[in-house]
Amino acid sequence: MDRHELAEERSIALHRAVAACLRQDASVVVRARERLTTRQRNGTTHAFYVAAWLELLDGPLEALCAALVSGDERMRSLRQSTPFTFVVPPRERARIWKETKAQLGDRPSR
Repeated sequence: MDRHELAEERSIALHRAVAACLRQDASVVVRARERLTTRQRNGTTHAFYVAAWLELLDGPLEALCAALVSGDERMRSLRQSTPFTFVVPPRERARIWKETKAQLGDRPSR
C-alpha cells in the first residue's frame, strides 16, 4: 500500500469516528460551522471548500455522516479541509492511525 492510499484510509477512519460523534451530539455541526466562518474570514480555506462544507452541514445529518466516509473524489478533496479536526481526541486519533495501518499493511497497492 502506498502512502497516499494509507492517508486516505486514515482520513476515512477518522471521519467515521466524527460521524459517530455527530450521531450522538448534533451540536458538533454548530462548532464546525463556526470554524468554517473563521477560516473564511481569515482566508485560510478557499471559498469553494467553505461553501461545499456549509452545504453539507446545512443538509440532513445522515447525509452528512454518509458523505464524511464516502470514497468519491469530491469527499477526498473536502476531507483535506475538514472543519471537524477538533472532534477526535489525540489519543483516539493515534489509535485510529495505528489500527488503520495494521489493518491495511498487508493489503497490496491498487
